[in-house]
Amino acid sequence: MAHLSKDTGLLSAFERGQDVHASTASEIFGVDFRDVTSEMRRRAKAINFGLLYGMSPFGLSKQLGISREEAKKYMDTYFSRYPKVREYMTKALLFAMEKGYVETLLGRRLYISDIRAANQIRRSAAERAAINAPLQGTAAEIIKLAMIRVNKALHEKSAKMIMQVHDELVFEVDKKHVPTFCNLIKEKMEDAFTLDVPLEVAIGAGDNWDEAH
Repeated sequence: MAHLSKDTGLLSAFERGQDVHASTASEIFGVDFRDVTSEMRRRAKAINFGLLYGMSPFGLSKQLGISREEAKKYMDTYFSRYPKVREYMTKALLFAMEKGYVETLLGRRLYISDIRAANQIRRSAAERAAINAPLQGTAAEIIKLAMIRVNKALHEKSAKMIMQVHDELVFEVDKKHVPTFCNLIKEKMEDAFTLDVPLEVAIGAGDNWDEAH
């Protein structure tokens, strides 16, 4: 969202290396970044991710267990702090209504036939897709690019890729090669695509998937 919307507030949080959810909480609740509580961060995280899926104040109120009025206040404050996000969402809807599709950063299209549907439920779902698809679609493309880069490097190491889970890759690696392999994977994944914000990769290792987390 930070890259697509070009919102300076979101971009600067990434540039400072801050926890973006905590940074959002600081803006929404009007407190110093250091004073953000875990509950504030939880609510800000729900807003950050909820907006990606076109969540309404009603949906946010249900998720957080708060009144619809309070949820709307949070969302209004969010948009006032990050105005380019609302602008991106509006432009995405207008683009979809004009073209009948939306595009990822790499140019892949998702056709949205219901964007002008008379049925409100179908139209609302199409509007959510118009906002979300470029974000999730681009994320899916980036992980695929990372997988290609990593796969080429695997031939040089005693390792193999086991599976992909959303934005996570799981590998089986000879224990003696783990330190070197971790550095290699981090480099290949973080350099998979250039955005206005850094792509940061966290790595864990263990004898099983649970330990690696």
